[in-house]
Amino acid sequence: MRAFRPLLCCLAFVLAATPALAQYTSAAGSNAPMERVRQEVTRDDGTREVREVVRPAARDGWGNARGNQNDLAVDGAFDGQTVAVLHFYASEGFDFALPKAALKEKGFSVYRWVNNAPSPKELRKGLQKACQLWIIADATRHLTPEHVTVIKEFFDAGHGVYIWGDNEPYYADANVVGEALLGTSMQGNIIGDKTVGLQKDAAGPGLLRRHLLTTGLEYLYEGITIATIQPNQQLTPLLHGSAGNLVAAFYDKGGKRAIFDGGFTRLYNKWDTAGTARYVKNAAAWLTNVERFGDAVVRADLRNTSDTSAQKPAPKQ
Repeated sequence: MRAFRPLLCCLAFVLAATPALAQYTSAAGSNAPMERVRQEVTRDDGTREVREVVRPAARDGWGNARGNQNDLAVDGAFDGQTVAVLHFYASEGFDFALPKAALKEKGFSVYRWVNNAPSPKELRKGLQKACQLWIIADATRHLTPEHVTVIKEFFDAGHGVYIWGDNEPYYADANVVGEALLGTSMQGNIIGDKTVGLQKDAAGPGLLRRHLLTTGLEYLYEGITIATIQPNQQLTPLLHGSAGNLVAAFYDKGGKRAIFDGGFTRLYNKWDTAGTARYVKNAAAWLTNVERFGDAVVRADLRNTSDTSAQKPAPKQ
């Protein structure tokens, strides 16, 4: 028994360190979730009984676990929370309807500024009602240094920021904000249009394994033509494209979260290919930053009233 004590101690530490957050599903952090089902089996004596069996979850046509129960967050977890969107690229019928519908499943509402930026004052006012900001760049710079200051204040207060660009030249404001918040940029134009699986090695194509963002995802469509993220020490690679280029990376340090992504066409073009809707829902759930803000950002009946460790949101500027 003494030989097992180190293992048991390690297991106890892992379980204690894992947040029991009710807004997350039991699949959280697993690329290939399991499911429990009740099956009738025949005993050796010929009698029958019902047993609970654990097996891999049923898969959809792309090979990902089927059903919203295999997303990162439970449905409706973020009722009352708003995703603010600076939506500059609105061509080719890109009206954000598909992401909006997916986000609604988790309780998020969406507020967009389309084609043009609001004044810095109006942006600050709008962000006071939002839990996160998504920026979808185009080829023209819309954001002034004053806008960037407002966005950085929002980010520094712990609120998530998703920065979307695409193939050259559709990353003007993505690079402005990326440099200001993350010290990086994107560049280039690579033909993708493939579905990638889980990474087999750190530098190869595919999705990061065993992360909240990739919950329920073994396959993800990379986008049609995509930009390449310039890696740095601040970012963790999330998605390498089929050509080996870094398509998306994230920042998760000091209670602050952001995602930097070079393939916004996934938000409207070939939406029904592998994993897109689930990924969008996972990203919004992760950027809400419940690990920092706790009960303040989740639906009332999911709140952990005994948890005093979570920080309350800092007053928005």
